[in-house]
Amino acid sequence: MAARFHDRRDAGRRLAAELADYAHRADVRVLALPRGGVPVAFEVARALGAPLDVFVVRKLGLPGHEEFAMGAIASGGIVILNENVVRDAGVSDAAVERVIATERRELERREQRYRGDRPLPEIAGNTVILVDDGLATGSTMWAAVAALKQEGPARTVVGVPIASPETCDAFRDAVDEIVCAVTPAPFYAVGLWYEDFSQTTDEEVHELLDQAAREHAARPATAGGGAQ
Repeated sequence: MAARFHDRRDAGRRLAAELADYAHRADVRVLALPRGGVPVAFEVARALGAPLDVFVVRKLGLPGHEEFAMGAIASGGIVILNENVVRDAGVSDAAVERVIATERRELERREQRYRGDRPLPEIAGNTVILVDDGLATGSTMWAAVAALKQEGPARTVVGVPIASPETCDAFRDAVDEIVCAVTPAPFYAVGLWYEDFSQTTDEEVHELLDQAAREHAARPATAGGGAQ
């Protein structure tokens, strides 16, 4: 049986070891899926000498069946719609726009809370590592990957400490590289593989992003590509 992670920071340090090939490269950006992915990604970015930021993704729930996704929105004003789902469910354009507007307000609230006035790191032409605290079905990560690709990265990498073997395998054809540090079977749930899986707060996310920005800015340019 795979050893459990103590907490998300511990998981991030163990994941970083699996991503060592990306260390100290000026073209690497680490983007975390908040909130739980941020403590993991903080340790990854620190170990790799790469800038850290969040990539906020919000599911667009089908009206009346909100647990079912008809699309997603993401940082950078990206909107992805599953036209087949929208058509088959008979959702009007006006209803879609209402859902988008609601989720965009929450996305903008989170981005302002987490990033303030800092712009997203340059994605186009760079290697981007998307990090979360684990993959069960991977629905949020699927949306993040689809949204990120619209920004034109040179290479898209997904990195997680823990994942179901099936979900990890499913990403292999969707991204340039998928790194799942541990893929236990049976899997059950992400939280079972952490001794401490308490909720990450908005305050923690904000503090870790600020700390990462300060540390990255203080690095010599030769170590991590310079401050972004």
